[in-house]
Amino acid sequence: MSLADYLAKNYLTADSKPEKKSKKRKRKDGAHPGIVIADDDALGWGPKAADADDDDAPLNVAATSAEFRKTKKNNWQTIGIPAPSSTDQAAADAIIASAAAETSARVIADEDAPAVDDTGMKMESGAHAGLQTADQVTAQLKRKQAEERKRFLEDGAEHSGQGKETIYRDASGRIINVAMKRAEARKKAEEEAAKAAAQLEAQKGDVQRAERERRKEQLKDAKYMTVARYEDDVEMNEEMKEKERWNDPAAMFLTKKKQGRSVTGKPLYAGAAAPNRYGIRPGHRWDGVDRGNGFEKQYFAARNRRRDLKELDYAWQMDE
Repeated sequence: MSLADYLAKNYLTADSKPEKKSKKRKRKDGAHPGIVIADDDALGWGPKAADADDDDAPLNVAATSAEFRKTKKNNWQTIGIPAPSSTDQAAADAIIASAAAETSARVIADEDAPAVDDTGMKMESGAHAGLQTADQVTAQLKRKQAEERKRFLEDGAEHSGQGKETIYRDASGRIINVAMKRAEARKKAEEEAAKAAAQLEAQKGDVQRAERERRKEQLKDAKYMTVARYEDDVEMNEEMKEKERWNDPAAMFLTKKKQGRSVTGKPLYAGAAAPNRYGIRPGHRWDGVDRGNGFEKQYFAARNRRRDLKELDYAWQMDE
């Protein structure tokens, strides 16, 4: 089938008008009416055979141009895949251009790279022994690094040791048990903390420790005590009776005197003793001689003087 017949069959559906016989002009049976599409680039002028199937031959359309223009239905058919849009075409062109640029750059780099001869003796670094240029040595080193990295990736984590526990050794090369060493270090730290706490406790006096124990006992007994304590509380009355007051007028009438003992239970000095700012009484072994530098005496004298001046100042203000 020629190209003209194909176009006429698929794209020109209008029926041709019947021929009218003219008396003046006679048409030959072999002529084809219609539009003649001639190729401007045709080089030959000679006639060709009518039955020749040539793509470069003039196209004979079996319909008039007026009838072709009058048709309202679009008879063109899309053959194959539709043409892409401008955006898709631009993206495809960009991908193709980038791939071509990468390929050309790789080819240029391979061409510019110096030739590496693997037949010679290699050193441990991967470079060949003997006289070479700097580019050749650099290429050999890069090749060695690429091979090592490829082999490392192929071996995986099993040969690289990734995720495995670190093995520690001492100076003699023996393996150190990390768990045991950690337990020993923890035990040593606990012993040092206990030793520091014992030293801090030793710095405190016997009275402070006794007061702390007494406070603990009071808090323990307070769980079972009532909220209010009245005058018939035996324990409270005993505690108040055991207190000694220097200005108690009925202290001389007490028939049963408590033995002088300290908080720790040791006996105290029975005679008179100079007071001190801490309220500590001398022990029963004191010989009664004050071996201080007189600071305690001056301290109490200054405190009494300040208190007397305050009272005198108040009294003078009241007189005015």
